[in-house]
Amino acid sequence: MLNLLNRIILTIFISIIVTPSFADEQHSHGANTNYLNTDWSFKGIFGTFDRASLQRGYQVYQEVCAGCHSVQHLSYRNLSEEGGPEFSVEEAKAIASQFELEDGPNSDGEMFMRSARLSDKFVKPFPNVQAAAAANDGAYPPDMSVLAKARAGGADYIYSLLMGYEEPPSGFELDDGVYYNKYMAGNKIKMSAPLMDGIVEYADGTEATTAQMSKDVTTFLVWAAEPHLEAQHRMGFKAIIYLIILLTLVYMSKQKVWSRFNSKEESEEEAFDKAERMVTEYEGEDPKTFK
Repeated sequence: MLNLLNRIILTIFISIIVTPSFADEQHSHGANTNYLNTDWSFKGIFGTFDRASLQRGYQVYQEVCAGCHSVQHLSYRNLSEEGGPEFSVEEAKAIASQFELEDGPNSDGEMFMRSARLSDKFVKPFPNVQAAAAANDGAYPPDMSVLAKARAGGADYIYSLLMGYEEPPSGFELDDGVYYNKYMAGNKIKMSAPLMDGIVEYADGTEATTAQMSKDVTTFLVWAAEPHLEAQHRMGFKAIIYLIILLTLVYMSKQKVWSRFNSKEESEEEAFDKAERMVTEYEGEDPKTFK
C-alpha cells in the first residue's frame, strides 16, 4: 500500500512538470512535424512576446494583409494594452483615426461615416463574406483573429506557409490563379505570395526581409489569437509552484501518518518475541513457578 501511494505521488509530480511543455509542443506542431523550426519568444511557460516584433507585425498586417484579411475580434484599444504591442494610448488613437467606419443613425435618421475610436473593432476590408469572396475570385480570405489557434501547427504553420512559396516541381499542374506552396495541404493555394524583400519599410529601421516580415506578422497573429498569453503563462507558473508545494505537504503528511503504522507493527513484533521467549523459558517447568 505504501509503495502504491509513493508511485501515485511520483506520477502526479511528473505530470505537473511534463504536461505544460508537452502541450506546448503539441500546439506548436500539431499533426505535421515538417514545418520550419523557428525560435519563438512566446513559447514555453516563461514565454513573452517581443514588443518590437509585435509592432512590426502590426505594420506588416496593416500594409500587406489588411486589404483582404480581417481581425474582427481585435479592438484598436488592444494595441495599447499590457501584454500586446503596447503602443502608447496616443499612438493607438492615431492608428484608429486613420480608418473610417459607418455609424448612426444620426438625429435625422441617416447613417454617417466617422473616424474609428479606440473602442471600435478593427475595420473590415469587406462588408460581408460574399463581397470578400467575389473580390478574390471566389476564395474567401479567412479572418485572422484566431488563425494561429485554428490551424494545426499554430505559429510554425503560418510562418512556414508564408515562406513556402516556390516554383512547382516538374509535372505538377496548377490552374490559373493557383500557386504552389509546399506547406499548404495539396500544395495548392489561391493566395499569391504576399511578402517579398523590401515590400515594407519598417519604422524602426529593421531590414524587411521576407523571413523577418513572416516572423513578425506571425508573432502578431499569435498575439491576436491569444492576447492574454503572457498573463496565462504567469498564472500557469504560479499554479505549478502551488501544486508542487501542495504535493510536498501531502507527501510529508503521508510519511507522518504511515510512520505510526510502522511503529505499531514494530511494537506488535516485539510483543510477540517477548511472549515466545517466555513460553520457551516456561517449557518443562512447574506452571506454578511461571511468572
